[in-house]
Amino acid sequence: MLLVGLTGGLATGKSFIGRTLETCGCQVIRADDLGREVMAPGGAAYPDVLAEFGSYILKEDGTIDRRLLGSIVFAAPERLERLNRLVHPHVFALEDKRIAEAKARDSRAMIVIEAAIMIETGSYKRYDVIVLAVCSRETQIARAIHRDQLPRQEVEARLARQMPLDAKRTFAGYVIDTDHTKEETIARVRAVYGELRAREEASFSKTKSIPE
Repeated sequence: MLLVGLTGGLATGKSFIGRTLETCGCQVIRADDLGREVMAPGGAAYPDVLAEFGSYILKEDGTIDRRLLGSIVFAAPERLERLNRLVHPHVFALEDKRIAEAKARDSRAMIVIEAAIMIETGSYKRYDVIVLAVCSRETQIARAIHRDQLPRQEVEARLARQMPLDAKRTFAGYVIDTDHTKEETIARVRAVYGELRAREEASFSKTKSIPE
């Protein structure tokens, strides 16, 4: 089994890369989905997040308004840190459960963990190799404005609070530039997948050759 960490900055194309890796046969676990699960009503982090930020972050149906919560924490780094401390342990526990389930289904599975801030939190150390999505700053801004319907000023403020992509490169085994066409990006992702699969095969062969 090979554990691959997939990360990048705001609107760098992580999800597109993740979906492409799924078409190659990888099992993709998305940290954002796990975060939604643990913060849903009845989720492990729901009571603590509600106690920390108050009931005004709730929608009428009792679910947490993630856009509202995001606007609160991204404007105050100390509150973002507090939210991460409340949520991340539960996300990691659920992630471990999903990994175990995937391994039970296929002991040689290639599992990809897609997460935005794995380098910043140090969780990148949990994985065998890191794949980093990058693109130009202007592309990030344009994509975020279009995707999230945010004003340019807010997008730039969020980027200013993120670890620079160039600093993340030193942690990456593979870098995929998504500033090209979709077809070119897909070709690059498939090439990286091929290298990862060869790496997994080599590791499996080495393990088999070790006497029990």
